[in-house]
Amino acid sequence: MRRLWLLIFVALATVAFAGNKNNKDKDKQEENFADLRVKVLKAATGKPIRNAIVVLHAVDGKGRQETGGLNLKTDDQGVASYNGIPYGKLRVQVIMTGFQTYGGDHDIQQPEQEIVVKMEPPQKQYSIYDQPGAPPSPTEKH
Repeated sequence: MRRLWLLIFVALATVAFAGNKNNKDKDKQEENFADLRVKVLKAATGKPIRNAIVVLHAVDGKGRQETGGLNLKTDDQGVASYNGIPYGKLRVQVIMTGFQTYGGDHDIQQPEQEIVVKMEPPQKQYSIYDQPGAPPSPTEKH
């Protein structure tokens, strides 16, 4: 009878220890995710840009973009946010009509992280077909 109680005690202690270890592992995993906030502003004025497309991709150790990813849109304050981004390298791309596309890699290592992107207007396009001294084409804006 003593052996039976001893066996039951050891079994329960083992289960309790294993359960406690799993809880610690879960806590550790939860610490490896961040709440990300991407704020998109006009570089010239600092005003927020709404409805900009924010694309997020994880980056592997060799600097290659991993498959999958997230597509977000900014709100009226120019903010796109997502909770649960894993720690590590993250490629952020911001696309908006009338602005240069932004692209950059960021290292996510904090529970809450904010990335501020300042969008620039597009640069003038050049063509090999432009004639020096010729009047601008009707489609070219000044």
